[in-house]
Amino acid sequence: MTSTPCGEKSVESCKSSLAALAPLQAVLFDVDGTLCDSDPLHYHAFREMLQEIGFNGGVPITEEFYMENISGKHNDDIAVLLFPDDVQRGLKSTDDKETIFRRLAEEQLKAVNGLYKVKKWIEDRGLKRAAVTNAPKPNAELMISKLGLSDFFDAVILGSDCDHAKPYPDPYLKALEVLHVTKDHTFVFEDSVSGIKAGVAAGMPVVGITTRNPEHSLIEARPAFLVKDYDDPKLWAALEELDKK
Repeated sequence: MTSTPCGEKSVESCKSSLAALAPLQAVLFDVDGTLCDSDPLHYHAFREMLQEIGFNGGVPITEEFYMENISGKHNDDIAVLLFPDDVQRGLKSTDDKETIFRRLAEEQLKAVNGLYKVKKWIEDRGLKRAAVTNAPKPNAELMISKLGLSDFFDAVILGSDCDHAKPYPDPYLKALEVLHVTKDHTFVFEDSVSGIKAGVAAGMPVVGITTRNPEHSLIEARPAFLVKDYDDPKLWAALEELDKK
């Protein structure tokens, strides 16, 4: 197994990244940005909520601010970051934001390209699978349900149910425990810096998906390799190589 990021390398260079996991036991997925392109909905929900309460003098947050300070983080950490002098207000505000997000998700949520193709690949091989997310439980359940994946996952692991959420490895370590699999035969799909760091810290190769986050940021978190989505030839070359083993 190589831990050298190969976001910009050839298909051939990425083939061996997962091969050492054979025989593969399980695949773990983040939810936000990994199963679905939800970041635009979160951004709009945060922008609407923060503007309503007069954050930043009522000036709407920018997408750059959202990506740098909010995307991929747990709400407890966001509350501290945005409202360091009144964390309780921050927690109430993030709860209000989630209500807005769920309204938007009901209408606009879409799967990342190729998701159902990789879903079939996993099902055909009888692999175990879990969703591992920092999202609040109502959000996770809504997104998984809207995507038609409620019966696909063997378990849903929430950051809030662990001692530490991502970027700590705790949620991914708990997923391994719940599924009764080992890190040496499991890999992770993630789209955020904090998520990739969590998977790597748990000892697994992480396939980074460049849904919204810039490649250079993701590469610094040391994924096995990066793909555009689940249709990316680099991913299928690596999975085919894994099958051969």
